[in-house]
Amino acid sequence: MPPEPEPADPSPSPATSAAPSTSPLRDPGFQRFWCARVLSSVSFQMLAVAIGWHIYALTHSAYALGLVGLAQFVPMFALTLVVGHVADRYDRRRVAAICQMLEALAACVFLIGTLGGWLTAPFIYLLAASVGAARAFESPSISSLLPGIVPREELPRATAWATSANQAAQIVGPALGGVLYGVGPIAVYIACVIAFAAASAMVSTITLRTKQPARPPATLKSIFSGIAFIRREPVVLGALSLDLFAVLFGGATALLPIFARDILHTGPWGLGVLRSAPALGALAGTIWLAHFPLRNRPGAAMFGGVIAFGAVTVVFGLSHHFLLSLAALAAMGAADVISVVVRLSLVQLRTPEEMLGRVSAVNSLFIGTSNQLGEFESGLTAGWWGARAAVLVGGCATIGVALLWMRLFPELARTRSLEQ
Repeated sequence: MPPEPEPADPSPSPATSAAPSTSPLRDPGFQRFWCARVLSSVSFQMLAVAIGWHIYALTHSAYALGLVGLAQFVPMFALTLVVGHVADRYDRRRVAAICQMLEALAACVFLIGTLGGWLTAPFIYLLAASVGAARAFESPSISSLLPGIVPREELPRATAWATSANQAAQIVGPALGGVLYGVGPIAVYIACVIAFAAASAMVSTITLRTKQPARPPATLKSIFSGIAFIRREPVVLGALSLDLFAVLFGGATALLPIFARDILHTGPWGLGVLRSAPALGALAGTIWLAHFPLRNRPGAAMFGGVIAFGAVTVVFGLSHHFLLSLAALAAMGAADVISVVVRLSLVQLRTPEEMLGRVSAVNSLFIGTSNQLGEFESGLTAGWWGARAAVLVGGCATIGVALLWMRLFPELARTRSLEQ
């Protein structure tokens, strides 16, 4: 049986007794939350660089790169309904901490397999699936912690800062992973083990402002309630599905090992820098949105960001120069972060607290589908047409999706507030 959820600490603390601060960054609970997300995301990004370079060095196959994304997506898809219910039923901090320790264990197996020389492609797919299963539980548990850490009126700003944690990690993680892999894959896996373990310890120390709502009974209706809620909310459904299909078709990052090695003619360090570029642009965008939140017409801003994302994806596909490719990837990150912040804010501000875990799980499925399944789609189309053609087609398809969604979800295009 999973452990019973711990009650919130009844004793007053700086996070509970003080008046709401003007910035979430001044809240000790949010600081721990932010650091835990950075550590976990840095570890995952370093591991992604190591896996991508390792599998391409073994196979020299675009299909193999796509299969890594598919291996991570399958457990996420299969566990979606279960993980949301777990996040609402048990202590979200404990669930996230256990998942991060399991990810540390997977990185340890990568380390041992590399030292022993038995880390083959099928075993890499198996370990990637294990990491995907752990992150399937971790993601909704971490996401649904935020409303219990900061006041409701600070959620849009806190969401932007929380997104910046991921973007900062996506800058540091791939670059650090590329540099460490240049030293040797063993160095990457040791760093991943340490960072995942530190994230687990950090998330365990977060103090919540409010007690997690009563555990829902495990009924078929409650398990599917997250999906039912999203279907009733056309604005939320439109935002989630727009982000899903935009990133699904515009997933150029899965092909970066090919671009780094065969088109831009650089090594593991160049791959790390290329993987960091979208996060660098996204970090700049999240800092801007944290200081100037989207309060008016967030839906229109989201559509504009997706169209811009598709356009700069086309630029990246046409580029033969390393610096231009870096600039295009940075612009992709800045454009994408608009839809990320709008989507997360809509989910957290329009979802009741007692079912936030289940809705966040569906949100995580959409994210995983767009990222991991998008990697598989990119690898497949690159195997058919070549990497450059796959990116160009994906960028054009992203623009087409945005224009189509403006007609399918006019409520999202016209929405004037993040709150209902």
